[in-house]
Amino acid sequence: MSTIVDHLKNAENNCSAFERRLNEAKRYIDPEDKHAKSEWNSLQVENAKIKYRLNILKRSLIEDGLIDSQTCTHTKDSEKKMQNLSEDAYLCSFLHTAKNLFEKAITSSCQNLTNPPISVTQSQIRGVDYQCNSAMQIIKKVRDEGLILSDGSKLSPKDIAESIVRHIPKNDVFSTVAVAPPGFINVTIDQNYICKKIRDLLVYGVHVKPEENRKRILVDYSSPNIAKEMHVGHLRSTIIGDCIANIFEFLGHDVLRVNHVGDWGTQFGMLLAHLTDKYPDFLTNPPPISNLQAFYKEAKVRFDNEEEFKKQAYSCVVRLQAKEPDMYTAWKQICEISRKEFQKVYDILGIKNLTEKGESYYHDLMVDVVNDLEKRNLIEDSEGRKIFNSSEGHLLMVKSDGGFTYDTSDLACVKYRIEVEKADKIIYVTDKGQQNHFMTLFECARKATYCPPNVELVHVGFGVVIGDDNKKFKTRSGDTVRLLDLLEEGMKRALAKLKEKGRDEVLTEDELNAAKAALAVGCIKYADISHDLTLDYKFSFDRMLDDRGNTAVYLLYSLTRIRSIIKKANVTTPVEQLAREVPALKLQHPREIRLAKYVLKFPEIILQVANELRPHTLCSYLFDLSVVFSEFYEQCYCIEKVVNKDGETTKVNFDRIMLCEATASVMSKALNILGIETLSKM
Repeated sequence: MSTIVDHLKNAENNCSAFERRLNEAKRYIDPEDKHAKSEWNSLQVENAKIKYRLNILKRSLIEDGLIDSQTCTHTKDSEKKMQNLSEDAYLCSFLHTAKNLFEKAITSSCQNLTNPPISVTQSQIRGVDYQCNSAMQIIKKVRDEGLILSDGSKLSPKDIAESIVRHIPKNDVFSTVAVAPPGFINVTIDQNYICKKIRDLLVYGVHVKPEENRKRILVDYSSPNIAKEMHVGHLRSTIIGDCIANIFEFLGHDVLRVNHVGDWGTQFGMLLAHLTDKYPDFLTNPPPISNLQAFYKEAKVRFDNEEEFKKQAYSCVVRLQAKEPDMYTAWKQICEISRKEFQKVYDILGIKNLTEKGESYYHDLMVDVVNDLEKRNLIEDSEGRKIFNSSEGHLLMVKSDGGFTYDTSDLACVKYRIEVEKADKIIYVTDKGQQNHFMTLFECARKATYCPPNVELVHVGFGVVIGDDNKKFKTRSGDTVRLLDLLEEGMKRALAKLKEKGRDEVLTEDELNAAKAALAVGCIKYADISHDLTLDYKFSFDRMLDDRGNTAVYLLYSLTRIRSIIKKANVTTPVEQLAREVPALKLQHPREIRLAKYVLKFPEIILQVANELRPHTLCSYLFDLSVVFSEFYEQCYCIEKVVNKDGETTKVNFDRIMLCEATASVMSKALNILGIETLSKM
């Protein structure tokens, strides 16, 4: 049954994706081409038939109880049945587990208190894992409301804390629970529980329980401009946005990755005017404008210095927006050249499933939006322009020449994403300089009732990339750094680093090339993500390729080192099978327990990153985990040389080897979420 439901999900996703591609293709159909229009209509009808059959199948599955009829998503019971995963298969955040237990205890203990505060944090006290601080907050509410606890306890933080402790449900998570003055509750996690969860991780893999409120989350990132080359700003948006999308996908949400490219507006009038002047026969003889950046600079110089050319450019914008065949054909040629260049970057960075929907995609909807706002008297005339005012600022909906703006497409885009793509949450990943624009956009979207209260609109703003001179990162000549040049330079330096370490002597040519690519891209990505994204980020190949400190090189070497320990043990039985044969690992040494706890902290970190949208937290966790592993490995021998009556032999500590495997699994999963490729040999 799980296969049937999985295929249904895939089929639905494929149908939706095909429908989106059909709508996108419609933009490129010549209005006079009857054959193309007929073919497009046939494909649309065929897709509708498939969706109809899928709906019949879905109804059958609803009758079987495998799909919830309200949300059309898998129910909890059916999801367990489909995936054949028990509760043991999921890694649970100790912090969230502790909060749930204390919430039940406080609710039970303080029955007469409205909304009692729940405050549980990780403890900084040696030997204590978590600390509940609710008693000090509850005492104030109890006194303010003139109430007493259900068991008549005295109104002191210590007595309240002791009452809470008495009401903690029976569980196998807490080992010790103690009240400390003036009313703190300190808890430690049970070692047997820790050992069992490490065993479960090895048996089932690295899974975090999907969030109950599964959402459709749209992440808007990368967004380069047609006819311009991608630069380091686009690099940051692409890397950070892809990581955020990975996080939500890992947590079981339905994620849409959208590339909102700049493919409409004044700049195209400028390009088209220059194209028609320089290559008047461009329709029959496509011009050699593969170097669009140079072509764009030529057009920009003319636009800035030739008044007649500027008028021609504005005229071309209007003609393009009216979809005149000649202008439309030229526009498509320019867009296609850019797409091929963008794809080279995405291929190197390993960016997949990024759907392009540029500003032009929403052109027809822009007309509808402006008409709708005018009917409802939500836009005002201002010196020939049409303005949409809000408490955060205003959007320029229509220019004095009748043309639309970025504001128009952005508002139409929000409306489309909520009404058509059914997004529950939309995340925009751009530089923080656009913060005011997005705050105004969000306020206008709500004022226009395009965005209901239950839909989240979020702007994730990042700082600029600067060089060693603390100025905006540019080439020595002052030009913006080309992304392809940057990545190529990274490859050269990564190869030099590997040769410096003598890796060219032990790796095959294919292995060396794979290591070079993984190291270069991994270092560039990690150096970006590991910094708090709100701050400006100093770009330095020397720092990012350092094998010391919080760098990708250090982490990738740490991971390959852990895997080499497992290989050296010469364990012929798969670690997963070894774990299945025992109810729990036998971990007793303090360093073993500390490492196990840190491995199991992974879901807590993932949930924190999803909540705060700050991926550098995951990087900090990874680095700390590698440090904790090193401390474990120094004191806890995994493979020992022992001498007995038969001579020297090797003793393998299987529990420690399995702990190594658990550490490697979590590190590998975390790096994968960050978009960094791992290697078995490096």
